[in-house]
Amino acid sequence: MFDNIRADYRAHGSKLGAQGFWVMTIYRLGRWRYTLKPVLLRKFFSLIYRVLYKIVQMVTGIEVPCEVRIGRNFVIDHFGGIVVSGYTQFGDNCRIRTGVVIGLARVEDPCAPVIGNNVDIGAGAKVLGRIVIGDNVNIGANSVVTTDVPPNSIAVGVPARVMPRKPREVAVAPSEVPLNEDGYEPEARRA
Repeated sequence: MFDNIRADYRAHGSKLGAQGFWVMTIYRLGRWRYTLKPVLLRKFFSLIYRVLYKIVQMVTGIEVPCEVRIGRNFVIDHFGGIVVSGYTQFGDNCRIRTGVVIGLARVEDPCAPVIGNNVDIGAGAKVLGRIVIGDNVNIGANSVVTTDVPPNSIAVGVPARVMPRKPREVAVAPSEVPLNEDGYEPEARRA
């Protein structure tokens, strides 16, 4: 538990005042209490978890129950209006922002999204239903995602349209530009 809390602290910029860090600390406590064997001890920590969870929920406006499965380096940027269903699963290195809702599409189908690694969910986005979000996906602000999103994609709009990510262009550092024998850039490169 403490290794995860230290990792969450670093992931939130080593800021004790980051409300996302507070939420993750209570989340980690909630997950840890399931490992306790003596029933009375587990019940005692369950009571502590429930009280702290409600306080942090009221103070931050973030609802992330301990039933959610969250990988390492999960970051909650900003606070307020964030609701995550207990059925949701996150991979490693995910980031969510203010106003994000991740959960059920219908109450009669208790299954929430499974979210891969390196997923960035923009402010106000809604990700709903029995869907899979692949690795390395960006979900745009205010998008509504109700279908699967393949890896290495971007989902934007209402309803969300899925597009492949463009490969990042690598900028050439000035020291890597080939020079002619006089020490100047070739004419073709300067244009």
